[in-house]
Amino acid sequence: MNKKTIITMMLALICMIGQAQTTKTVTITGSSPALKDSTLVVAGTGLSLSVVDTVQSGRFAFTLPIEELTAGYLLLVGEGCPNYSFSLMMKPDVTIKLTGTDCLYPLWKVESPIPEQQTMNRITEHCRDAIKEFIQIEQKKDWNKLDSINTVLVKQHMDILPSLPVDAASLNDLWSISRPLKNMKDFPYMEELKSLEKSFAARAPKGFEDIHTYIYPPHVLQIGEEAVDAELFDMQGNRHHLLEGLSDGRYLLLDLWGIGCGPCRMSEPEMREAYGRMKDKLEIVGICQDDLSTWKTNDFSKSIVWKNWNDGKKGSSISSRYCDEGAIPYYILISPDKRIVTKAVGYYPGMFLGLADAVNGLIVKQDNSANYQLSIRKVEANAKGTTVGFRYYSHKEYWFRIVKDSYLEANGKKYKLTAADGIKLDENNFTTVKATDATEDFVSNLSYSDFTLTFEPFDTTPETFNFKEGDGERAFVIRNVSLK
Repeated sequence: MNKKTIITMMLALICMIGQAQTTKTVTITGSSPALKDSTLVVAGTGLSLSVVDTVQSGRFAFTLPIEELTAGYLLLVGEGCPNYSFSLMMKPDVTIKLTGTDCLYPLWKVESPIPEQQTMNRITEHCRDAIKEFIQIEQKKDWNKLDSINTVLVKQHMDILPSLPVDAASLNDLWSISRPLKNMKDFPYMEELKSLEKSFAARAPKGFEDIHTYIYPPHVLQIGEEAVDAELFDMQGNRHHLLEGLSDGRYLLLDLWGIGCGPCRMSEPEMREAYGRMKDKLEIVGICQDDLSTWKTNDFSKSIVWKNWNDGKKGSSISSRYCDEGAIPYYILISPDKRIVTKAVGYYPGMFLGLADAVNGLIVKQDNSANYQLSIRKVEANAKGTTVGFRYYSHKEYWFRIVKDSYLEANGKKYKLTAADGIKLDENNFTTVKATDATEDFVSNLSYSDFTLTFEPFDTTPETFNFKEGDGERAFVIRNVSLK
């Protein structure tokens, strides 16, 4: 993947989200004669980033709404600029000045009255050579060397931290080192990191739980296990329990999301449509991964119609117990008896309409939780064969395939596919029937297709069977389809 592709993908996920009016702002200015006109200036706090200015005559300036001291991020997108997010400590009513002579803005001079920024500056200066090497490797597109230089960077951060004050900047740096561990198999400096965490915890015991959880992760709950409760609060500060939504025998869908996450926002219209279809049988709890200030002041966040809560720890109290990887959107479906039914990463158009059908009992009893887009609607089994009726939800412009090597599995054997109606096997198919009456652009294009597949007859009629769309790595699988 080349740099242009990475930048294009990044910009596609940046949400230009309006912020509520506030009297508290931070001002940031920057200048370098090397910057090209029209270079984009991207900035924000937490997961919420947006284009805030464009460079003119080598200069840029912008303000951000901010309620309290927090870590923010700056990214310049243009010719000669590295694909590297630059951390800054931000505070209300403060002006921060950045100056340089080249396009390597992560290494520019930072003038700020914020003491915590001085801590950040010391970290940058200590890691200067490794940061520069990382940038050079990235610009040369030598992707094979990025992991090794990133490991060097992490080690240098860990080396400087013991000599720094325990403040918001050093804690944020330790948090940044610890958070990715969930997605890493072998971290070479784990024992050193544990010692560092213990030292920091002794000097900053409050608000340290999320970092501790990343380094000493609790058991991650799996499908079939009983859900655990947690304390969260709404925008008015009222406290709630995570499992409140299970009252009245309803299912509960946890939606871990972020304001700057493109797929999270893309999923919202379909979730809203599906929520209307199953409000009496399912509750949704949205758990924002952004800091409190960003979450409370954002217009999109305030428009959410289901339970909109935050744990005050960027979602770590929930993700550490429920999520197998650190990515969003992340969805967890919990049954009325508190059992985890589904865990899914990412949004696929049609998945919530399929979920609504499952929750509302509109399909044959089955386990299609691996992919709610595809479900079995009816089954007819006799001596001539087994005919299975399917429905597939998606966006009308997205294709799907069913391979001719699909089969049913029961009685310890496979039953081959013999005929198909309403679908072309091993070819791209598109959904054709409009699935909603909605007029909103994306959700109005959600549609479905019904088709049937016929398989060899069962030797002995089983109580349940599995459908497998071949044996490919990404094949559709529906398990425990009931014939009762």
